[in-house]
Amino acid sequence: MIAGQFPEKFLWGTATAAHQVEGGNRGNDWWAWEQGPGHIKNADTSDRACEQYGRYASDFDLLRSLNQNAHRLSVEWSRIEPAPGEFSRTALGHYRDVLQALRDRGMEPMVTLHHFTNPTWIAQAGGWDAPQTSEYFARFAARVTDELGTLAPRWITINEPTVIAYQGYVRGDWPPGTRNLGAAARVLVNLLRAHWMAYERIKARHPELQIGLAHHLRVFDPARRFMPQDRAVAAAFNRVFNETMLKSLRLGQLVFPLTLAGRARGPRQSQDFIGLNYYTRELVKFNHRYHAELFGERMLPAAAPRSDLNWELYPEGLYRTLRSLEREKLPILVTENGIADHQDAMRREYLLSHVAAMLRAIAAGSPVRGYFHWTCFDNFEWAEGYSAKFGLIACDPVTQERRPRPSAQLYAQICRLNALPASVVLPPAAQPVEPAGPSDLR
Repeated sequence: MIAGQFPEKFLWGTATAAHQVEGGNRGNDWWAWEQGPGHIKNADTSDRACEQYGRYASDFDLLRSLNQNAHRLSVEWSRIEPAPGEFSRTALGHYRDVLQALRDRGMEPMVTLHHFTNPTWIAQAGGWDAPQTSEYFARFAARVTDELGTLAPRWITINEPTVIAYQGYVRGDWPPGTRNLGAAARVLVNLLRAHWMAYERIKARHPELQIGLAHHLRVFDPARRFMPQDRAVAAAFNRVFNETMLKSLRLGQLVFPLTLAGRARGPRQSQDFIGLNYYTRELVKFNHRYHAELFGERMLPAAAPRSDLNWELYPEGLYRTLRSLEREKLPILVTENGIADHQDAMRREYLLSHVAAMLRAIAAGSPVRGYFHWTCFDNFEWAEGYSAKFGLIACDPVTQERRPRPSAQLYAQICRLNALPASVVLPPAAQPVEPAGPSDLR
């Protein structure tokens, strides 16, 4: 008995990033950042991570036993191109084996070319604040897809460009640790240029490949709907964090405020699908003291259920965001969605409510083709180290023991049925509600 059926050939999987799971990535900017005092919670490092560089086959066996038919992963730029223009046959051969291992298990690979980490030589030359990085990345993207393109039909150029700019160049919590709004804007321009260049070069060689980006989109609602100031700052957050990138891609040219930071143009068609990373929403209240953040103070509803990272559980935001993306007229893949929950106490509700929200959006017309939960194994969660537990499967960073949590079994049932189980009683958060005001992404 099935409560809600998903389309045929729907992709069900999990998502990872190389630096967070492989271990031994010492040639990039994140490894250097991890050595700095106070940069990573508990002074954790990624040195071992999940040791997946050597354990990938058994890890994929475990994921396949949980009925997943797809997997999103990234390749590590610093392994493949450890020095400018020097491409490692060993590293390319390793990733060829990884992708083939997925295919051998009946799992479709989706590959991310850039998931936050830069080779040390890129970082030393200015990172994403240097215009030449766009050219270096496009060269890398072309070489990797030349070598591996026959093994994966879908490729993501860059994961979460706005997060790279915000965390590394506004907040300064990630490498390179800069706090400069002008630099953040230049970085976004260079990331867009890099995507456009990579898209054109890959398509010229391999027109059959599907290319997109993974966008981190959040819902920003006014904390006090009746206050014009709150409505204005919520709209500003939505414009800068969500709309600037999407609109620039839609038009093939930079839009304000990026037009103040540089020049770049690209093809009107530079995405064959939309990758959506959705986690939460934020309420925004006007506060003149928060001038570095568009005069908006971020808040949470007092009674809202929250993750271990203090993020609100707001499945309606996934529905709203999927509906808003219909205007892009492209297939959509939910490339990340998950919760930090070390006790596995809320992940069941999170999964059910967000999958139900996705099903509602599909029924209303959203062209969603797949869902990749973040993540399969507890891993190195950037500045949070090993303290944030996003995994359906617990992974002890010392013993490397893998232990599927109860939520992994629930997700396995969803994957097997390609549906919400009929026995499921949806939590209140998953029931349809009206969008929450004018800062709705639509």
